[in-house]
Amino acid sequence: MPSIDFGLLAVSALALAAPLVLAALGGLLSERSGVMNIALEGAMLFSACTAALVGILTRSPALGLAAALAIGTAVMSLHAVLTQVFRIDQIISGMALNALAAGSTAFVSKAFLAQSTVKAALFPSQVYWIAALLAVVAVALYMDRTRGGLWVLAVGNDPDKSRQMGIEPVRVRFGALATGGVLCGLAGALIVSNAGNFTENMTAGRGYIALAALIIGSWRAWPALAACLVFGLVEAVQLHLQGTKLVGAELPTQFWTSLPYLFTLVALAGLLGKSRPPAGLGKH
Repeated sequence: MPSIDFGLLAVSALALAAPLVLAALGGLLSERSGVMNIALEGAMLFSACTAALVGILTRSPALGLAAALAIGTAVMSLHAVLTQVFRIDQIISGMALNALAAGSTAFVSKAFLAQSTVKAALFPSQVYWIAALLAVVAVALYMDRTRGGLWVLAVGNDPDKSRQMGIEPVRVRFGALATGGVLCGLAGALIVSNAGNFTENMTAGRGYIALAALIIGSWRAWPALAACLVFGLVEAVQLHLQGTKLVGAELPTQFWTSLPYLFTLVALAGLLGKSRPPAGLGKH
């Protein structure tokens, strides 16, 4: 049995959970307002690439972060336009944005970032860890204690009744998605900060894992935080155990890298039929 440094494992788990927390909160605002959002992955990827590119060009971590927040907000606002104005299917819109992010960021990476000998100027990861924790507190309070949060819940549960009460669902959803885009921008900037620079497809499905954590957490902030911490721990364990022998045998790297995704599937399968989404999710 390999020896495990539990202190290092805990720090790794926190570092790996932080971007999931930020993305899950972005998804929470979107889906609580009634808009399905699988575009979290694309928004994070765009933001990570932008933070690295602007961080290299300007040598300013503040400008890199500002650009990441701006592109995250723009991607989520585009999702709002496509789904709320043009009434495009919300799943198809999310898939299109994810495909656009994968293709365009791969091009930027090959054309510019891979050629650069300058490292991106980035804030340290600890800044984002604190931001992630504060974001959980802020979103939980906003949803439970403010009029704006009640409007988001009302629109997400029954958009028709909300209209009768004088609430405009489209306006509420635009605000919710734009705020979620800011959180996805933070998540993307954090992923780049953890790695030191941008590489192709570096979000590696974290947007989908964040969605799974959101579902496991029943679309609530604190339970979603707990689910993200568990996913972060599973990912930290697989990184820690890669290349080590278990019961005298060394398992292939592919087994360890697939472990978080297998865990996600098992966790979601166990919750099928038990977790109830917002009643108005996907409705106009």
